[in-house]
Amino acid sequence: MKPDATPPMSEELKAQLALPFPETDECCGTGFGKSPAQIEEVFSNKTHKDSKPYTQGSSKVCDLIRNRLIEAEKPYHANDTLYQYVKPGEHAKLQQEVEDVCLQLLKTLVIDTDNDHNTKETSKRMAKMYINEVMKGRYHAPPEITTFPNAKKLDEIYTVGPIAVRSMCSHHFVPIIGDCWVGVIPGSKVIGLSKFNRVIDWVLSRPSIQEESVIMLADLLEKELNPMGIALILRAKHLCCHWRGVKDDSMMTNSVVRGIFARNPTAKQEFFDIIRGQSYGK
Repeated sequence: MKPDATPPMSEELKAQLALPFPETDECCGTGFGKSPAQIEEVFSNKTHKDSKPYTQGSSKVCDLIRNRLIEAEKPYHANDTLYQYVKPGEHAKLQQEVEDVCLQLLKTLVIDTDNDHNTKETSKRMAKMYINEVMKGRYHAPPEITTFPNAKKLDEIYTVGPIAVRSMCSHHFVPIIGDCWVGVIPGSKVIGLSKFNRVIDWVLSRPSIQEESVIMLADLLEKELNPMGIALILRAKHLCCHWRGVKDDSMMTNSVVRGIFARNPTAKQEFFDIIRGQSYGK
């Protein structure tokens, strides 16, 4: 294959394109819920057209993980999850590698980490935060989502929210803080309410932009629930605008409506009416 050639579509992807949703544990960031043409476009845009393993023969965990991803022709953009390519025992080693480069960052910023008591352990705290907290959606497996049969055949709207959103902007790596509301018209199954919180936390715990995050959430929830309708509202403050740059206090709001909510304006309006009683718009 020429370095600048687009890799051929794998047999796995071809099989996925024939399904309503790919039968795989990998989720978020690859276009679940889209048409086959849209999925292929996302795949083509995100697959490495000229990437090669970063360092042949490297023993660094970051290089080993990157090589596995490249060999599997999997994307590793900021908002992709790559937990499937992190082997048991590698989280601690990766955290140590991140700590080393964070320390170098502080020294490059001319901070005396050897004598400054406030920053002596900062690189360690940064690495732990990135791998296990604010970016855990990249490196750790998603929460187990237990479903239950919709025994009473509920076909009315139920909503959950506001659910706290804590994420980070992939442009500046500063926080995105806000709330999310979810509306569901269930199909044959439902999930426990706390699972919405856990799924949202997992998807948002990685660098991203809000426009993509809300679609990724809708894709995953639609895959797991197979509902008759699903609606999401994500409203958040971006510290890349509040803390720097224009230093403006505005908020960003995104919505996704699918199924009955997309086809029936009355159902869509009812969703918005309900969440106004759950602090939306206040």
